[in-house]
Amino acid sequence: MDFKQRKDIVFLGLAGFFITNAIVAELIGGKLVQFFGIFTQSIGIILWPIIFVLTDLLNEHYGKDGVKTLTYITVVLISFTFIILTIALHMKATSFSPVSDSDFKQVFGQSQWIIVGSIIAFLFSQLLDVYVFWLFKKMTGEKHIWLRATGSTMISQLVDTFLVQYIAFVLPGYWAMNEFLENASWGYLFKLLVAIFLIPFIYLGHYLIGKYLNSPKNNTTISHT
Repeated sequence: MDFKQRKDIVFLGLAGFFITNAIVAELIGGKLVQFFGIFTQSIGIILWPIIFVLTDLLNEHYGKDGVKTLTYITVVLISFTFIILTIALHMKATSFSPVSDSDFKQVFGQSQWIIVGSIIAFLFSQLLDVYVFWLFKKMTGEKHIWLRATGSTMISQLVDTFLVQYIAFVLPGYWAMNEFLENASWGYLFKLLVAIFLIPFIYLGHYLIGKYLNSPKNNTTISHT
């Protein structure tokens, strides 16, 4: 297996987990839970740390174009999910359906607001993440992976967290403005702490991908373009 085949396999694997996490986060996002008895957040927030790591690994090994292409594909697939949910919400359940129309709407009706917010926030934050990541990389070269990974996350997730929660919970009337500011601030802090915690996993993923791509049978070095 040559370098190109290995690189394609790694990209497909990363892309698969990336897209799956993004869509599942939308579907479960309507459920609010309390973290550490302090602040309330969508349960979908637990999946975004995985997306942080995947975005950074994609940036390192596939460059701007790789992340941008995957971002656009993910937006299309999230939009497709939104269309399917809309159709499902407007189809009447049978009298013997184990899930009634009201139950289905209670769960997935709220998910629609999450999806609308996420499509907008996800697109802007991912493109911003790419820009900031490569700005740091131009400054640091191949050194300080932690700096560009964490720095890009800090900025992009500020936009993502506040924008998606405003659209998902303030516009439909679930949160007042003071609740939104408090919960979004805690959510952003939570993401930052998780991003710092995940730095060793970013290095581990970078090492494993590099080792796989540069196996003894392949003398080609990794391209960071």
